Amino acid sequence: MHVITGFLGSGKSTLIRHLLAHKPVDERWVLVINEFGQIGIDQTMFDEREDVVVKGLPGGCLCCQLAFVLQASLVNLLHRHRPDRLIIEPSGLGHPAGLLDLLRSDAFAEVLEVRDIIALLDPRRLSDPRSREHETFRDQLEMADGVALTMTDLATDQQCREAQTYLADLWPAKRWVEEAPHGQLSVSRLLGDPVRGDDPTGAGVTHSTFVNQSTGATVPSRPMPHSRAHEGQVPVTLDTFAYREPAPGAPVCDEGGSLGFRSLGWRFHANDVFSLDALAQLLESLPAALRIKAVVHTESGWKCYNRAAGRVTLTAASWRRDSRLELIMEAGSQGLPEAASLEASLLACREEGESALNSLR
Repeated sequence: MHVITGFLGSGKSTLIRHLLAHKPVDERWVLVINEFGQIGIDQTMFDEREDVVVKGLPGGCLCCQLAFVLQASLVNLLHRHRPDRLIIEPSGLGHPAGLLDLLRSDAFAEVLEVRDIIALLDPRRLSDPRSREHETFRDQLEMADGVALTMTDLATDQQCREAQTYLADLWPAKRWVEEAPHGQLSVSRLLGDPVRGDDPTGAGVTHSTFVNQSTGATVPSRPMPHSRAHEGQVPVTLDTFAYREPAPGAPVCDEGGSLGFRSLGWRFHANDVFSLDALAQLLESLPAALRIKAVVHTESGWKCYNRAAGRVTLTAASWRRDSRLELIMEAGSQGLPEAASLEASLLACREEGESALNSLR
């Protein structure tokens, strides 16, 4: 099994889709996606396949709030599907230490072989002091066995060099660092033989040329203390994930918050058809710092909308169950309309409601 982690907007879903597209045809994979928000959007971005099972666990952190849910889900998934490979994508705000403790516990000792912990890093993040000083951001990179540099096509050469220097100075030393523009990480990073923690020589370990190799050894990731930001949070139970069906014109709204961030999201009935232009204009008008993810039924078909670090991508979606939209922001962020007001604006973006949207402006 593999853990693929990374801070908000680092491109985890894009990278995992690339890995799935290049997986061995004779392997069955299970993908477990944990999201900070309550709505569960990332799971909708993966096509259903006989050889890939996707399970979403929204609304919390796998390392504490969802630990019981994750253990129960894994037992069920492993028993039902007998996968060759398991990939877990924690929330971008999730701390990986508690997750690894669970995966390496006696409960899964004879079932799971934990391979490299892979962290994704957008080099541009290091230019933001709020990211560099965020405990989870640092711990994800420090605990990683290997690091994939994403968004390098958007970063400057200087930012890429600074990222390489930053990673080279981390301890334990990384087993490998590799650039993965457009999420294109070689699937061989998952399929290669594991490096054993009791191998003092680091034989067979592949380092990129810019990784500090002065130690001459591969050191297993040291256990990290559990993030203090989770203290006092209420554990999540299985009942939390009972699906609530939205009615046409009456979306289901969910809010959540922890770790200094807040999420606000909606699920709309599949028969609510949105004007893509009107919806795009509304989302563009929201504060630039917002992380926005959506899968929506539009007059142009079903679309995935993704805004991270100011960059918007729009792609076709195979999801048909309902439309979903979620905003993630720092707690106390200014300039965001109240949930009720924003919901009214979203409803006005339905195809028959473009004139209503203009009246709300």
